[in-house]
This record gives sequence, structure tokens and C-alpha cells, in this order.
Amino acid sequence: MNKSESVKLPACFVRPGGRVRSKPVLSVAGENFKDDLKRLPSFQRNWIESAGWKAEAGSVLLLPESDGGIAGAVLGLGKEADPARRAMLAGALPRALPTGSYHFEHSSDDVFLTTLAWAMGGYRFTRYKSENAVEPRRLVLPKGIDEKRLILTSEAVVAGRDLINTPANDLGPAELEQAVRKLARTHGAKVKVVTGEALLKQNFPLIHAVGRASDRVPRLIEFTWGSPRAPKVTLVGKGITYDTGGLSIKPTPSMVLMKKDMGGAAAVLTLASMIMGAKLKVRLRVLIPAADNAISGNAFRPGDVLASRKGLSVEIGNTDAEGRLVLADALALADEQKPDVLLTMATLTGAARVALGPDLPAFYSTDDAFADELLAKAGEIDDPLWRMPFWEPYDARLSTKTGDVNHISDGHFAGSITAAMFLKRFVSNAGVYAHFDIYGWAPRTRGARLEGGEPQGARALFNAFCSKFGQ
Repeated sequence: MNKSESVKLPACFVRPGGRVRSKPVLSVAGENFKDDLKRLPSFQRNWIESAGWKAEAGSVLLLPESDGGIAGAVLGLGKEADPARRAMLAGALPRALPTGSYHFEHSSDDVFLTTLAWAMGGYRFTRYKSENAVEPRRLVLPKGIDEKRLILTSEAVVAGRDLINTPANDLGPAELEQAVRKLARTHGAKVKVVTGEALLKQNFPLIHAVGRASDRVPRLIEFTWGSPRAPKVTLVGKGITYDTGGLSIKPTPSMVLMKKDMGGAAAVLTLASMIMGAKLKVRLRVLIPAADNAISGNAFRPGDVLASRKGLSVEIGNTDAEGRLVLADALALADEQKPDVLLTMATLTGAARVALGPDLPAFYSTDDAFADELLAKAGEIDDPLWRMPFWEPYDARLSTKTGDVNHISDGHFAGSITAAMFLKRFVSNAGVYAHFDIYGWAPRTRGARLEGGEPQGARALFNAFCSKFGQ
């Protein structure tokens, strides 16, 4: 991207020069961190020692002026050896520093990542707060930084977090559609939506079945962008705006966070926003099947056998596994155009969380080269992923005597893999297919990650796509 291109800065950043007076932030690490403090005045070193500060990862200590004011701060990096994870610890600073302007001093970490971490760490979801005005802590941008990429990345992540954090009473299928239309207008993308009974007429029976019990009408939201002659990249995001579990109803503790069940759609929109903002050389297509999985007299049932767009009959083993159903119809549509790259992103299984925890999303790929490149690019920017296998022997666990396929396995093992194998049955023409089983939520705050919604995998994929499709 053009580093010299002037762009409007978010409130958390300020350009160097002029009358900006900023205070330094010094990052220190390791057991011998005191060696890094020798450049500080002796009274500040004595202050650090008196405070018993140990430079633990993400810890922040304010430094005094000789007259009692605040001179700056030190950021602890602990024993973190990974350079990307260490850089992202800078996200702790906006939450710990008082109002004012700051600059990084003598940082050896990735300048782009530490600056992005500042923006991500300063995020606040204040829509429902009666007093929501929070004056941002401002960072003086390091010289030579790619401002355009920094801003489009940070703003896309913020928008993705906002979508996931919004409760379901204010974000249903219609509101998700409006968010898509707003993004599409910004970039000149073309939108198409199939709604309600039209889903049956246009052969999306699984999306209709999942959403028909709700008074909020289900829909398939689609937009396209970019040159028709460019490589075709299609993104499919699970847009279940609330999941009760359907007739296989969830207990309340499992239902509380189900506003985040559209986290796959949010991650796809985050990625799409960055792709379009960077003007990558792709023909982008985004598909979001949006619905509530609700309960009423016409809800789909365990034991039902449903038609699908691809022609496979699907036996329902559990109505709380609705995400893979809506994705199946959208995948079948996407696959008809033979995209070069086809991705699904979804908050799909608890099994992936049991295996890898909330911070490390599982992903599956039909292409080893794509997977290897993605893992490398994910590591560069601390948006971690872990590859899992499309394990063909487990496909037999989806067998059924009634239909063509059951959408859940016949046992309790390998739930994330069997879900991925179910989705893979609806893909036959794509050049590369990859599926991302994300959590979409950070259960605790650390560095640039804040407790709440998180569009996991979007930054990693964007980093990989910039290398593959960048100008």
C-alpha cells in the first residue's frame, strides 16, 4: 500500500510534528529488565524498584517527573519470546495510561503491530452505557508506518467486534443485512438478498428450515465486489444472530453468549472490509446465511429429513447443530461458481474449544500450500490458527439409514472434524476450500485482546491475501 497516501486518522492516533507534546513509553523484557532502564534518571529507577515492579507481560507502570507530574510509562513484556505476541502486549497501554499523548521510545518490536495493538487495546463497546464518552489516549504515529493499512485494519476489527458485542435484541437477521448493505455501499459492492419464503422458491431449504420458527425472517445475504476477471475468492460466514438450540434447547448458561453465534459472519465482514479497503486484486463474493434458531410449533425437529440445495437429504440429529445446515446451502451456491478460494468461518463447535481453547481457532484446508502460508502469515501478526485434518475415515460417522447424510456424528468424539467433513460434502468445484471453526469471543483481556467479541482469523487471512493478491 502507498505509505504516503494521506488518510483520516482515528482519534487514538496523531501524526508527529506540530505542537504535539507526547510522553515516552519504554518497553522492557526479561529477568534482567533493569539493564534496559539505565537510560532513565536515577529517581525513576528508584521509583520502579520501590514499586516492586517486575515487568510482567502487559504490566504498565507510570513514571514520575521530578516535580511530581507524569513523565511517561514503562511496559512490561515479561518473558514473551514470540515477537508478534510481544508487540501486541502494547494493547494494554491505552487502558492503563491517563489522558494524553504518548510515543513509543526505543521499541525493537514490530512497529506496525505495536501501533495496531494500541488501537485494538483502546477499543470500548459503549453503546449501552449512559455515560459513554471516553477520551482516547493518543499515540504519535511512528515515522514511515503504513497508515492506510493500519487504519483499515483497526477500523475493520472494531466494526467486527461491535457486531459480535451487540445483543440479539438489536441485531437480528434484518439488522445484520443492514450492516452488510452499509459496508457494501462504502466500497461500491453489489448486494442481493433472498428472504423468507423466497428461500424455498430459490432452493435454499436448509436456511429456511433453521430460521422458520423465528418471527425474524431468515435470509441469505450476498454481495460481490471487484473485477470479474480477477481470481475468485468467496467467503461464507455463519450468521445465526441468536441460537436457543431450537427444540434441542440449550441450558441458560450456554445460551447467555449466543449473541456471538454470528461471529463467523462478523469475521467474514471484517476480512471483506480489509480486502476491499486495500483494493486487492480479487473477485470477492460474500455469502451470509442469517437466521435465528428459535422455538415454536413449526421448528425443525430431531429426526426430520430435510432437502438441501445440493440435492443431498440431511437427517437432523440435533437442532443445536444448526450452523452447519445454513452453511451447507450457502456453500453449495458458492461452489457452483467454481471459486479459486472458498472459505467458511463459523462459531461451529464446542469440540474445537475443548481441543484448542478459546484463543486458538481450528482450521481445515484441502490445500497444504495454502495452509502452510496461512499459518506463517498468522504467526507474523499474532492472529493464531491451528490446522486440523479433514480426516476421511471419520466421514463414515455421518452415515444414516434414512437420508443421504446425518449432520452430526454417531458419537461424542471428533466433533469439530466431523462438522468439517459434513461441510466438505457440499464443496466439489472450488480450487481451495478452507473452513475456520472459531470461538468469536475473548473470555479474558490480555494485551490487544479485550474480553468480548473478536473476529478471529480475519487479520491472518488478510495478511495472507495481501501477499497473494496485493498490488
